[in-house]
Amino acid sequence: MDPEVPCGVTLAFTERTGGFSKGEFASLNLGGRCGDNLQHVQKNRQLVLEALGAGEHFSRLLIPHQVHGSTVVCLSSDTSEAFEQAKTEAEAGADAIVCTVQNTPVLLAFADCVPVILVAPGGFAVAHSGWKGTIARISACTTETLCQATGAKPSEVKAYIGPHIGSADYEVSSELIQMFSQEFGPNVVDRASGERYLDLGYAVRAALIDAGVRESAIEEVTDSTASTTERFFSYRAEHGKCGRHAAVAYMAAK
Repeated sequence: MDPEVPCGVTLAFTERTGGFSKGEFASLNLGGRCGDNLQHVQKNRQLVLEALGAGEHFSRLLIPHQVHGSTVVCLSSDTSEAFEQAKTEAEAGADAIVCTVQNTPVLLAFADCVPVILVAPGGFAVAHSGWKGTIARISACTTETLCQATGAKPSEVKAYIGPHIGSADYEVSSELIQMFSQEFGPNVVDRASGERYLDLGYAVRAALIDAGVRESAIEEVTDSTASTTERFFSYRAEHGKCGRHAAVAYMAAK
């Protein structure tokens, strides 16, 4: 996990090794809702923040209850009341957090779904884009919210797409293929693998570009979680019995 620091935002995508969790959650599980020992999860989260230089801000860590929706929570005020309100909204159910406040880390957890970190001058966002969020264009909604919060233009946004299930590993129903093809065009289907293999990464990139993010400003981890389970957790490959890796970001005080 080597963090990058664009626009003063430290960000990283974690892998599954180097933590405290045991068994099917081994070892850097960062998800608190998959059945793991919560003390291990908390220690893992602290470990990640320390690696990013944000260990002292553990008490301000924002982690939403991810519900495969398109709700975006925004924290744009550095008051304790604003933080508590954003925390409450996130825990009630959200799949993206926009933050323009310093020293407030944000972490979302994944095991095949698409992690998206967006960075703009003055703020950042972390989004969870499963198939439901992807077809709802949550990455585009998050881009719009980030730009409203920072005053940046979409063309100033940098996007980082983290490790997710690759198209060759993601066979879905004909109905889902039809829905995605209607929304994103025929190239969302990986026909080299078969008629029902869906490319979620392509759909997320398309949504970002449609939202005004420059194609050259989008970077993507192309390793498929389902075929690299020695590095990442995969809900599909591990039949639902696994931990979660994460996308995490924060903006340090200058």
